[in-house]
Amino acid sequence: MSSVPQATSLRRAPVQRRSAERLTRILDACADLLDEVGYDGLSTRAVAERAGVPIGSVYRFFGNKRQMADALAQRNLERYSERVTERLKGARQGDWRAAMDAVLDEYLAMKHTAPGFSLVDFGNQIPVGARHAEPNHRVADRLTELLSAHLVREPDDDLRRIFLIAVETADTLVQLAFRVDPEGDPKVIAEIRELLRAYLARVLD
Repeated sequence: MSSVPQATSLRRAPVQRRSAERLTRILDACADLLDEVGYDGLSTRAVAERAGVPIGSVYRFFGNKRQMADALAQRNLERYSERVTERLKGARQGDWRAAMDAVLDEYLAMKHTAPGFSLVDFGNQIPVGARHAEPNHRVADRLTELLSAHLVREPDDDLRRIFLIAVETADTLVQLAFRVDPEGDPKVIAEIRELLRAYLARVLD
């Protein structure tokens, strides 16, 4: 995938293909280093060296490592959205259970496979932005956009509130699952799925 973060997270959006490829290398290097050294050990210089680009190329896009981590979080959200959308192509329209499974399963898959995701995911462990841009609000807004057509519902404030409650709940409990077991405790995850089903059945059926 070649998802590019939204221009608002960048000092300058890439225009040419070469510039976009350089940005991809920078974010890939950022993700790898997050897994290796954590956020505190991350530096723009180390990212530049790992990506094989001049330090000026990093500063062309980012003023500091916080902005770089936020751009990685936004790229994660773009890729997550693509995965959920692809997963739902074969699902019956209006089936909120299939939508819920796609949302949870694809998140768990990225926890296991996406570099840097266990620390940054959609930004919830990196303090960036104003309150309205908090990561779970970001995710809930994106899910409202993605799933309203599938659920045959208007993308209104009620649906956005439903998704925000579900996202906040799942986020807290998934963190618990990975504290109990570094691979994600399957019993806790099963309970998360049942809890979400019970809540969504009450508000979506």
